[in-house]
Amino acid sequence: MTNSKELFNDLVRQVTLKEDKGEIQSIVYLILEKELGLTKINILAGEYINLPDRSIFNRYLNRINNHEPIQYILGEEIFYGRKFKVNPSVLIPRPETELLIDTIKSFTLQSQNKSLRILDIGTGSGCIAISLALEIGDSVVTAIDVSEEALVCARQNAASLKADVNFFKLDILNEEIKSQYDLIVSNPPYISVQEKSRMNKNVLDYEPHLALFAPGTDPLVFYQTIALKSKKALAGGGSLWFELNEHFGEDVKVILEEQDYRKVQILKDLDNKDRIAVGHRTTDPVY
Repeated sequence: MTNSKELFNDLVRQVTLKEDKGEIQSIVYLILEKELGLTKINILAGEYINLPDRSIFNRYLNRINNHEPIQYILGEEIFYGRKFKVNPSVLIPRPETELLIDTIKSFTLQSQNKSLRILDIGTGSGCIAISLALEIGDSVVTAIDVSEEALVCARQNAASLKADVNFFKLDILNEEIKSQYDLIVSNPPYISVQEKSRMNKNVLDYEPHLALFAPGTDPLVFYQTIALKSKKALAGGGSLWFELNEHFGEDVKVILEEQDYRKVQILKDLDNKDRIAVGHRTTDPVY
């Protein structure tokens, strides 16, 4: 029999990442829950378990110590209280993106339109589209991505979470939006080439560059393109929502205002960083 707390401490010692101890402990808790079904309470209580061979954890430790994100190792991440499948074809859902869901929910609750047609551009794992479909009643949600591999993952998530979302492949930089929507949302690639040198190895080496980096030298190209093409695709009274690169809040605001979006706002996250941009195709949005 093995003491789970001793096993936990032993695994923590074998992680060589230059992260704070709390982060490393969180990773090990996830591994023990996945592999042995142990909760944090079980571990802290030092419950005894049958573990004939500790070598089952070597593959986890090797991948962790090579900076591979634990979400890819486990094949899942929690977003907005739901478990999403993830793999290297999609970005790992971030907690800060949950603010986008919260804000859109709050907006739609006060909107007069009770049956929204929603489009998610660059859906990746589908976390935004699926969350909105499940959280906003009577919504009709469509999601697009340029990556067929990402769409496979998103469809799997929609099926497992029983979300009604229409997924299809579309290259927003080179194709037009063909239908009308009441609300368009996007968390587009927004990292500039100049920021690469400051990125963590676990992101740069493992997450899909197609979903991270804007092509060429203009990190605002997706914001500019989506804002332009959404003007034609948004129905009267519609709104466009972006998750932001924190460095480009004012730039995106200018883009939206120059393209005649009204009541443009930049909203900050809990760390006081520019996180969300919203613009309306109406002079009087309802909050």
